[in-house]
Amino acid sequence: MYRPGNKLLVWFLIFSFVFFLVAVIVEEFALFDSEEKGPPGGPSGGLFEQGAATNGPESASASVARFDGHLALSGRPLRLVTTTWSPFAGASGKPRFALDLVETALERLGIGADTVVMDEQGLSSALLTGAFDGSAAVWGSAAREDAMIYSQPYLKNRLILVGRAGSDVSAASLAGLAGTKVALVAGLAYASVAEAEGGPEFVRSNSDEDGVASLLNGEVDYALLDDLVVQYLMANHGDEARTRLVFGSTPLLTRSLHLAVKRTLPGADSIISGFDAEMRAMVADRTFHNLLELDWIHTDVDGDGLGEFIPYGDRTGPDPPTHFYELFLSDRPSMGPGMTRRFFLDGDIYEDWSAVPERYKGPNAGRTGPDPPTAEMFSFTW
Repeated sequence: MYRPGNKLLVWFLIFSFVFFLVAVIVEEFALFDSEEKGPPGGPSGGLFEQGAATNGPESASASVARFDGHLALSGRPLRLVTTTWSPFAGASGKPRFALDLVETALERLGIGADTVVMDEQGLSSALLTGAFDGSAAVWGSAAREDAMIYSQPYLKNRLILVGRAGSDVSAASLAGLAGTKVALVAGLAYASVAEAEGGPEFVRSNSDEDGVASLLNGEVDYALLDDLVVQYLMANHGDEARTRLVFGSTPLLTRSLHLAVKRTLPGADSIISGFDAEMRAMVADRTFHNLLELDWIHTDVDGDGLGEFIPYGDRTGPDPPTHFYELFLSDRPSMGPGMTRRFFLDGDIYEDWSAVPERYKGPNAGRTGPDPPTAEMFSFTW
């Protein structure tokens, strides 16, 4: 039976029930909102997720790196596309030096990248009309300049003439190879350009290793290999390379590699400017050496127009380098009249080798060999 004395108890129970319902609703909305925003990321958050995926046909492959550091992208990764381009871009397990550099630089900016590697015939169409934001490894094209913003060149694809020991590798152009057979990796992005310039008969090979094998077996007269592959051969197969092969000194074909993004992409200018800055920093802190598996790099580290030699570590060994990789300086001579070799060590520049302090010239310096994952990407046999 209801009694007036119970009125306060009834109101107390009603208010308690309503308060409980409101608390539950507020908590549910807060949880939903946090799930939508996802975990913190970028340089400060330090959260990183990397894996591999396959998108589209079997000829395409993708590598994935995710960060949430660029506000203009609303936390999503850049959607990038490039062609198979040895040794710069390839499927998982293949050489991909350019993609490694680009993804590392973007990672340092807190920007993720989903990179699809596809056949070269569809690249321009995919960039201009597809769902991609840009390309991780591409050269300039008049057809794309109005639609894309390009980074400064971060690598140059320099094709070096390689012959069997005793061969003449002094040709300064393709025209000087008329009447010969030259192995060239199938799918190389500018093979058609090479053919248009005349000269040799090109024999397509499936890989750099196949090209060298064809050369050693006498099936072709020469092979064209990128300078990075030549550096790899000298560092990891030095005895065989020096006794069985001979290398030209003048690149016969050169193309610069860029990161390019659509002008309509939110934050495009800041992404490219940040990328350029990170690439310069990666040279100075030797990230380039590590990713490209190089002992010495020759580049302009301080922006004064003069090149400096940068070792992998601050213990260089007793002698100056005899082999090094030119970075950004391929159009200039490594040494000219009156020029001395400048060296960059531990943040300081020394004007010649004699000026380098003895404390840096200790033994067993530099890289002792490539890390196992990269070493397995090439399988040259002799």
